[in-house]
Amino acid sequence: MIVVDSNILAYYHLKSEFSEMAFSAYRRDPQWVSPVLWRSEFQNVLAGYLRKKLIQLPKAKQVMEEALELMLESEFQAQSHKVLDLISTSACSSYDCEYVALAMQFDIPLLTNDKRILSQFPGTTIGLKDFVSQN
Repeated sequence: MIVVDSNILAYYHLKSEFSEMAFSAYRRDPQWVSPVLWRSEFQNVLAGYLRKKLIQLPKAKQVMEEALELMLESEFQAQSHKVLDLISTSACSSYDCEYVALAMQFDIPLLTNDKRILSQFPGTTIGLKDFVSQN
């Protein structure tokens, strides 16, 4: 089991330079979990795609449904006190700290490509490329 952030989910569901690595990560560990917050962040990614006219509304709705199906029963609430602890000791946003807190809560890694999160929480996070290249 591994915590994934909304960007990893976006790479998996929307074509990008990181999509193949996201597929490989899923094959390596298909038990993805996230804080409930992933939904809003993922919808924000879709909003960007819609506004840039990279996808049309029906496709955005389809992608959201696919993501919801993938994450069915894999959403958890991060402990608020832990999120606040992490905020107080890092330069990361509260949103980012929710992912980190959930990883710590389950004692599993957070898979992300976010450089700030990776640098602030090296013992809890792993980058997509590093995760995929592990033996």
